[in-house]
Amino acid sequence: MTETLTYADLLAAVAAPEGAGAEIKDPATGELIGHAPQSTTADLDAAVERARTAQRDWAKLPHAERSAALNRAADAIEASAEALAELLSREQGKPVKNGPNAAFEVGGCVAWTRATAAFEIEPEVLVDDESGRAELHWAPIGVVGGIGPWNWPMMISVWQIAPALRMGNTVVLKPSEYTPLSVLALAHVMNQALPEGVLQVLAGDGELGRAFTAHGGIDKITFTGSTATGKAIMKGAADDLKRITLELGGNDAGIVLDDADPKAIAEGLFWGAFINTGQTCAALKRLYVSDALYDAVCEELVAVARAMPMGNGLEEQNVLGPLQNKAQYDIVARLVQAAKDGGARVLLGGDPDGSAPGYFYPTTLVADIDNDNPLVAEEQFGPALPIVRYTDLEQAIAWANGLEVGLGASVWSPDVERAKEVALRLEAGSVWINKHGAIDPRVPFGGVKQSGMGREFGELGLKEMAEAKSISV
Repeated sequence: MTETLTYADLLAAVAAPEGAGAEIKDPATGELIGHAPQSTTADLDAAVERARTAQRDWAKLPHAERSAALNRAADAIEASAEALAELLSREQGKPVKNGPNAAFEVGGCVAWTRATAAFEIEPEVLVDDESGRAELHWAPIGVVGGIGPWNWPMMISVWQIAPALRMGNTVVLKPSEYTPLSVLALAHVMNQALPEGVLQVLAGDGELGRAFTAHGGIDKITFTGSTATGKAIMKGAADDLKRITLELGGNDAGIVLDDADPKAIAEGLFWGAFINTGQTCAALKRLYVSDALYDAVCEELVAVARAMPMGNGLEEQNVLGPLQNKAQYDIVARLVQAAKDGGARVLLGGDPDGSAPGYFYPTTLVADIDNDNPLVAEEQFGPALPIVRYTDLEQAIAWANGLEVGLGASVWSPDVERAKEVALRLEAGSVWINKHGAIDPRVPFGGVKQSGMGREFGELGLKEMAEAKSISV
């Protein structure tokens, strides 16, 4: 039976006893939230065994029954959405209510679960003539091991959980050690509506993650995170040829064409870059602007950015929160300093108050920066946007394509056909026109080059969670 749980209920259900487990602190204040349990490899063995047992009966259910269970799980998330959003805000740092925030993320969990439940997955008839009949079916893989990140911990977990369950697999998931309580709480809520053993979450450190990759009872690994970790997972999965889906780092480029309206696009550019304080794989991370519009775009972006308050996510006026951890704060600070050292012009921000509590780095806009500066060439994953001037569109396209990653990109112009011509030339798994990072559960998402392999979302993403089986008569 689905219950409406409070914040205190969630913590009591998922946190380790005081003095046990790993300390989890609020990145805005440094306040202790609670302790996360630390699972061992023996716990993983037991969880995988339970998952393998549960998977046999789960896989026997027709799609309609598995979809119904997912819809009930979505109802359970919705019933406890307020408490889930508060825990997420305290642990990850994002504001509860304003902007694309914690409530938005919890709502995304509901929407993605329901959308995944709604897709029609039917056998495809390949041949039906005098020679015979051949059909393509989709069979469960088995046990899926999910390894998640700290930036959108709940929603990305749902991206791994919902399609895997829909296709008849069971899931054992390891959240980031920075944000384990959010994902443990999400699973606790969903498990009100799911059979026992179908979904399990184990919190732990990197050693536990490596055990996931090597475990002989796990048939597929799904991972969202850095390219370096993705490569290590790929190597670890090679021994028994585990199936893998990797959504890895990006350094998304946006190109503003010379016919764009700077004022009209400024807010879209801002949220494309600074959603979740820039801590988004497919955020806009380097912006190329035509020389004809450069100064105007810079001016309009500064005006929008100045009006966006940053602070503790539990305070309702704030739309941007802190960076989630000190390591990420240090990366952003290093890259902005590299821009300053390279002679770039800081239009806004770039001067954090080191005496204040929390990992707050101010919203930073950097102009007149070279394309090979580290702030442009490396993924900052935080609230600092380099704005690069170009005079030749061909040069801008070459710069956009010049890195080894290719997750997302965008083109900004009122002439959609012209923008589409540019979009088709950009080396990225997703390209948006006059927006950036606007994902949809119906539209496949994933990277090219070193931004990963495989696709999530939509029918294509569902089929990534199954084995193709042809049956010929």
